[in-house]
Amino acid sequence: MLGRAVDDISTGSDSEYSNSWISWFLSSKGNEYFCEVEEDYILDRFNLTGLNNEVSNYAQALDLITDNLDDDIQDELRGALDVQARLLYGLIHARWIVTARGLAKMLEKFKRVDFGRCPRVLCQSQPLLPVGLSDTPYEKSVKLYCGRCEDVYSPKSSRHGSIDGAYFGTSFPHLLFLVYPSLLPPKSGPVDPTPTSRSIENDSSRKSRRVKEEPEISESAGETGSTASVALKAERYRPRIYGFQLNETAKLQRWQEAVRDRQIARLEALEDLS
Repeated sequence: MLGRAVDDISTGSDSEYSNSWISWFLSSKGNEYFCEVEEDYILDRFNLTGLNNEVSNYAQALDLITDNLDDDIQDELRGALDVQARLLYGLIHARWIVTARGLAKMLEKFKRVDFGRCPRVLCQSQPLLPVGLSDTPYEKSVKLYCGRCEDVYSPKSSRHGSIDGAYFGTSFPHLLFLVYPSLLPPKSGPVDPTPTSRSIENDSSRKSRRVKEEPEISESAGETGSTASVALKAERYRPRIYGFQLNETAKLQRWQEAVRDRQIARLEALEDLS
């Protein structure tokens, strides 16, 4: 799926290419999740450290993004460079949206509900945020994170579902809620219709968290198995910032897993008796 997204190059007219490459990219269908990365950030080579090892034709792809590509090269390698420019812009985007200015731009999109709403009924249409399950390109597609149930969901649109999750990173939504704690939704009760008017919930309201990643349907899904074995295979989504679990969430998940282990032991004992 990720390979198809990279190879699917949107065609544009000469008038479209006469505008900036970033404007053309953001206006292309399927790129609604992205925000505009400021040119000053892109031109600061310190912000791009290490990306030359991730992108082929790095210098030319960067020139294409900043509209400095030589016209002769543009005619010869336009298609191939577009692929690399998209990859480079996505990786830069993942770094940009965890800066103060990048968070502010994504906050505007969150307020407009550009990323959709949580499909879970009890979340009462909580706005979602994009998140990656890996920071490495070509591994996982983007998912949508709900701050209320702390679960992740696949985008409804196949165009959005084929976006590489590395273009948003694993830390973004959790960092946004740390920087703007008033946006953190309550875990139960009514949800304010506008994210900007939401107040900070106290610690006691966080006892009802339930987080897990949507399990993939396996070939043996139709086969019968014990309830305990199914419970043991269930995966959970773990919110992380730069690879580290949030302290409060980690403590809560340890408690939840201890409760789950006790219930699994009870199920196994009942199955042995039957």
